[in-house]
Amino acid sequence: MSSRTILSQQNFEITINRLCFELIENHDDFSESAIIGLQPRGIYLANRIAGQLRHFLPGKEILSGNLDITFFRDDFRRRENVIVPSSTQIDFIIENKKVILIDDVLYTGRTIRAALDAILAFGRPSKVELLALINRKFSRDVPIEPNYTGKAIDTIMSDKVKVSWKETEGKDEVWLFTKEKEE
Repeated sequence: MSSRTILSQQNFEITINRLCFELIENHDDFSESAIIGLQPRGIYLANRIAGQLRHFLPGKEILSGNLDITFFRDDFRRRENVIVPSSTQIDFIIENKKVILIDDVLYTGRTIRAALDAILAFGRPSKVELLALINRKFSRDVPIEPNYTGKAIDTIMSDKVKVSWKETEGKDEVWLFTKEKEE
């Protein structure tokens, strides 16, 4: 398997800042918006984005939370292992809010489909947008596309994308692993 860096540590930070400025452009002071990170790994990106937005918009309240979609997935009953859900932490009502769902990698779109079902337990948003650090194009099972993309890459099903977070792996990086062609 060969590998290459998609986002270096320096570009990782630049990309997060750019995504924050795009969000500010569209959501102004965030008085009508909320950020929801998808468990398990979208929460790291959501926390970074929320933190940077608080830095860029001092004194403004930035609503943010985490959403577990385990039991909303269409494949959760098909797994052989015991499913251990993550926690959902949303301590606000999303009724009539503009909700930005945040995940680290958009691949088949099934996680986002499940998140759309799960989020309705907290109210009916006026609008839902999607922010993905990495958009793996050409691999959707459902017709979902991000509104905000850190980096879009062309991948095939056998490729693997690995996002390393400072909080868990000690360094912010994104890697693409490609299976070697057999001759």
